[in-house]
Amino acid sequence: MNISGNTIFIPGSTSGIGLALALALRAKGNTVIVGGRRTELLERIAAAHPGIDTVQIDVADPASVASATKQVLAGHPDLNVLVAMAGVMHIEDWRDPASFLTTAESTVTTNVLGPIRLIAALVEHLQTRPDATIMTVSSGLAFTPLKVTPSYNASKAAIHMLSESLRLQLAGTSVKVTELEPPSVRTALLPGQEDNELAMPLDEFVAEVVDLIEARPDAEEIQVERVKYLRYGEARGDYDEVVRTLNHSDPHGE
Repeated sequence: MNISGNTIFIPGSTSGIGLALALALRAKGNTVIVGGRRTELLERIAAAHPGIDTVQIDVADPASVASATKQVLAGHPDLNVLVAMAGVMHIEDWRDPASFLTTAESTVTTNVLGPIRLIAALVEHLQTRPDATIMTVSSGLAFTPLKVTPSYNASKAAIHMLSESLRLQLAGTSVKVTELEPPSVRTALLPGQEDNELAMPLDEFVAEVVDLIEARPDAEEIQVERVKYLRYGEARGDYDEVVRTLNHSDPHGE
């Protein structure tokens, strides 16, 4: 993905990493469309950042995905980048099925079916563009599990393998598949995470991501330095130690 000159749709970008990345990419000379469920947040973003387009979308609702992507393409027929950012994360206790089943189902619907629906809605169009990108968003937890978020870990592992598979299928087309792999970042994804000193500051994360995109436009995986400890534990041979360290040091790891 080139760092500038794109038209980029980022569903799930009304806050946190998504919004910060949307603003950073717009500052680099891209047209950016922000998507989200809450119209009041979309209106606030549009007012605060003239030039950013917005669209209401709920990736957990197939009809909403179909309607929103149709709206985006009608207004932006030159769309060439999808960043499938939408995601949720919940603490779960699998010793008590009544306490986790609903959140587990919601996590899979948003984090796995959401990107699948978005890609399905846009992949034909993207193949008509001369230089297109599908950016998926997994996590360092796709490679090293945080024990209190089983469904989130599994959903992001699924996104990693989906990305790997799509890259193989779309080889030879104009569409590149890039996987963004965040570490823990100071956002509101979990309670208290915004103030977690062990998490990476949001502005530092997004700045490093933008630098990586600019330096390596053909990168298949975008990994800030902080995520590599989780990403490559198995390859280094210290996976068990990485799992212990993560779950001992994280405030949600009990």
